[in-house]
Amino acid sequence: MTDASASRPDRPSPRTAFLLTQLGADAADRFAQRVAELGLTPRDAGAIRVLGRDPGISQRELATRLGTVPSRLVALVDELERRGFVERSRSPHDRRNYQLQLTAAGTELLGRLRVIAEAHQAEVLAPLDQDESVVLSRLLAKLAGGATIGPDGHPGYREAAEGLRPEASSSRR
Repeated sequence: MTDASASRPDRPSPRTAFLLTQLGADAADRFAQRVAELGLTPRDAGAIRVLGRDPGISQRELATRLGTVPSRLVALVDELERRGFVERSRSPHDRRNYQLQLTAAGTELLGRLRVIAEAHQAEVLAPLDQDESVVLSRLLAKLAGGATIGPDGHPGYREAAEGLRPEASSSRR
């Protein structure tokens, strides 16, 4: 493999963004396979994770955190509610809004998701030692901040908000 950085160690590889894309797609595919074993999609898993961390938030707030519009989130919440993982209740502060929280089944599912996420992270970071993992984490957080990607956002939610298929959205970038 020829790489310009091999002759110029003081510069990043011209393939860095491409490698990030490849690794991100591979990691996302593997995560999707793992959560599919629980009958979930990554979008489901993300919503459950946020609700586990911040019970009682509104659908509007959940949509904001996930980087989608509230109208696109309704079907996702409806399905999680139908499956018994999430429940809606009227907000005591604003009767026009609903608060979302995990049910007992949703909380149990969140525990299983955490085990999957930890195994996934360990697998993805296996080639790195502890110090390298910490440095990578900090650098990726810095890149995500520069790209205005929130800690809970994901391009899959944005694509859903825009009504785009992944192929269509990638051609726009």
